[in-house]
Amino acid sequence: MAIHIIIDGYNLIRQSPELSGLDRQDLQLGRDALVDVLAAYKKIKPHKISVVFDGTAGPSLYGSRDRVKGIAIRYSQGGESADDVIRRMARREKAQALVVSSDREVMTAAESAGATVMDSAAFEDKIAMARYLAVKGGGEPVESVGWVPTTRKKGPSRRLPKRKRKARARVEKL
Repeated sequence: MAIHIIIDGYNLIRQSPELSGLDRQDLQLGRDALVDVLAAYKKIKPHKISVVFDGTAGPSLYGSRDRVKGIAIRYSQGGESADDVIRRMARREKAQALVVSSDREVMTAAESAGATVMDSAAFEDKIAMARYLAVKGGGEPVESVGWVPTTRKKGPSRRLPKRKRKARARVEKL
């Protein structure tokens, strides 16, 4: 199952220590830096990525819908916010969507639509780890093979609900 990562653009930029400095200098510089970071991540992990920005600032180089370096960029239209666009995309994508935002309302709405949610800081850590593993030459973590004998009892009472297990599996794919 393919993952569609839907990112609240300005939220991620302003939560990031690196990108927020560029954003304070120039709004377009912050957006370009975010797209560059996401394009580098897409080369490592080929997930479908969409970034949603508020259209009130007005896109200068991009249209209301555009694709730059393999990243889908969307601006909200007049009368709606980027949060509304993200909610609508999460309802449409349902279980395939992973919404990245630190906005509690967006996270709650996306989760109720069936999407997996992740806050901006955790996603930035995932990007940094993927870059580190790509430079280091390491691939995916090696899982243990074979059965390890144990007397520890396992059973349904310790198992997470199916929805949470699926959400955890999607996050681990990042």
